[in-house]
Amino acid sequence: MHTSETPRLYARDPLLHSLLPRLTGLAYAERARVPWEHDKDLPLVLLTGRHGMGRTAVLRALERHYSGRLPLALVDTASCALVVELLEELVCSLAPGLGRRFPLLLPGLISVFASHGGTADGRTRATTRIARLLIACHLESGTEANVAQRWAVRLRARLDDAPGAGVGAGSRPGAHAATQAALAEYFERYTRSRAAAPLRQWYQERYAESESTAAGAAADGQDGLVRLADWFRRGGDYRHAAEQTLVHAFLEDIAAARSKWQRLNRDPRPVTLLDNTHSPAGSRLVDLILEYRARPGAAHHDPLVVVATRLGDAPPEATEAAHRELPDLVASTRWRRTGHAPSAGLLVVPLTPLSRDDILLMLDAASAPLHPYLASALHTLTGGHPLASGVLCDAVLEHTRATASRGASPRPPEGPLGPRNLLELTTPDGPPVTQAILERLLPSPQQRSRLVPLSLARDSTAAQALAAHLRLEGPEQLPANAAADYLEAEHWQHDTPQDRPLAADPLLHTLLVHEARRTSHGADSRRGWQEIHGFLRRHHTTRGEDSEADALRHTLAAGDAKTVVAALSEEFQSEQDRQSALRWLNCLSYAATAPAPPSADWEDERAAMAAGAHDDRYHDIDEIDRCINRLLHGLWYLSDALAEPEADLCAEVGAELAFLSLRHQTWRAVLSQAARTWPAAARDKRPLPLPEL
Repeated sequence: MHTSETPRLYARDPLLHSLLPRLTGLAYAERARVPWEHDKDLPLVLLTGRHGMGRTAVLRALERHYSGRLPLALVDTASCALVVELLEELVCSLAPGLGRRFPLLLPGLISVFASHGGTADGRTRATTRIARLLIACHLESGTEANVAQRWAVRLRARLDDAPGAGVGAGSRPGAHAATQAALAEYFERYTRSRAAAPLRQWYQERYAESESTAAGAAADGQDGLVRLADWFRRGGDYRHAAEQTLVHAFLEDIAAARSKWQRLNRDPRPVTLLDNTHSPAGSRLVDLILEYRARPGAAHHDPLVVVATRLGDAPPEATEAAHRELPDLVASTRWRRTGHAPSAGLLVVPLTPLSRDDILLMLDAASAPLHPYLASALHTLTGGHPLASGVLCDAVLEHTRATASRGASPRPPEGPLGPRNLLELTTPDGPPVTQAILERLLPSPQQRSRLVPLSLARDSTAAQALAAHLRLEGPEQLPANAAADYLEAEHWQHDTPQDRPLAADPLLHTLLVHEARRTSHGADSRRGWQEIHGFLRRHHTTRGEDSEADALRHTLAAGDAKTVVAALSEEFQSEQDRQSALRWLNCLSYAATAPAPPSADWEDERAAMAAGAHDDRYHDIDEIDRCINRLLHGLWYLSDALAEPEADLCAEVGAELAFLSLRHQTWRAVLSQAARTWPAAARDKRPLPLPEL
């Protein structure tokens, strides 16, 4: 049922076309029944991954393909603060498809909502929620506002007629009185007396009256439901127990909704899709479902298929969860409950990156021939990250459409589109691609604006010094530490090493650095590219000899290659011991990872410089300096994530190192080994290995 108007998901077929059909009994994209893999006990499927890995996209695809074909609910758990609010959303979505009025859960929810009407706003919210439930369960008809108004009028009448009420028009009923009135209205109007008795008894068994509370018991055997509401209001452990009761009622209603004939006919199972269950309410709901399914001696199993998503990894306490990779789901999950812990009912599936072949398919609709290595460059840049890959591919396709259309001017970049231009593209809506991707990957505007300049710093110490230099504002005393905490909270990294950049993820770091380049405020600005790298160079110079490579890297990032070449040449000609050869190679390779300056301030001639095309500019220096200059520019060009690793240029790196090895008596063996290994590493986009002494 995929159409051209709906987005296509790549590399998710094992989940969409194999696992879910086997759980639901219904094929994903065709009207066909599928044998169930699990006949009774079902795993709760938890999809994990970082921002942009497609967790929400998978749930939306499932909703598109299964909606109207089986009872289905899709709920963003981050939008609700309480488990009862999530249950309300689930009932409103599932009730029409199930043809079930949720007779066990509904009075429980009504009692909880009615008891929270202490203020005018609270009473309005409570009546609105109850009205939604009544309409969804086909107990009332009409608009939500009309049903809520009728419910409020009837409830007010009951409270006014209650013996000893003594309430005036503006007084507030007590929580117990409001709960009792709501339950009396529900049972008398919507439930037959014979059917109401077992419902009341079900709650009564869970909240048996003690002598101390008998005086507050409700009439007509409703005291169990009143105490449920009371426990919910108390919070803490009491609320957890009340939520547990309500989730049990929800799942038992789901199980009771399937008739014997539906089970025998193997009708498709209902589906609940829970997004963002790392949220407090979502996490509690998942735990309560797992606890219900793990209860000892359970004779009956609920038929609800639950697919949840979670930002980051599986919960650390889920020690007995089963973990499967996407390819493992094609034939069978091989899951069955093997432990007694609730987490034994969890099937964790991490969403993996896209492959280069997936990128090729995403670019297949281009209106004009593309650069032959564009897909490889895009995959290298994104690491197969689905969101970043999708945004960039859409920008590429839009650029080719504009280029192919007569009279339409393509968005930047102008001219032929190659790997080096990918991050200069704009989205079809207009914003630059780096801005569009970062807004999705780093939702907080304040922390994003901090991380853009701070990403240029070598480590936490340099980042903190830069934050002070830039006068970054905020309530925190240490803005760089706050930015690192934010990255950890958003599951980009488990911790932030003190000797590494704040953003450790390669894609995130590349995007932040490019955004810093794109938004540079010019040479005279404190937040300008040159000013930031000049400050960081001075910072590392004051940190001593161990920071020499960092100082050279920031010097090169500012576009001052001549100073870097002079420093490397001086050390090459003055140092003699073999250990210093490793330090020199490390200095050279690390300095060459410097980000390129903004194109407005600097013309990229690195590849031509490495090929010796501009040697005539350096006639006043000796051959060793010219060799180091070519070598530095070659490595600087090849270190760029978007640079095509041209075979000739990689070979030149080896040739320059071999040339230098013949001109240094004690470094000859070390430089010769680098001359053999570095060209292959550069071609494969691997870190340059340091020789062994």
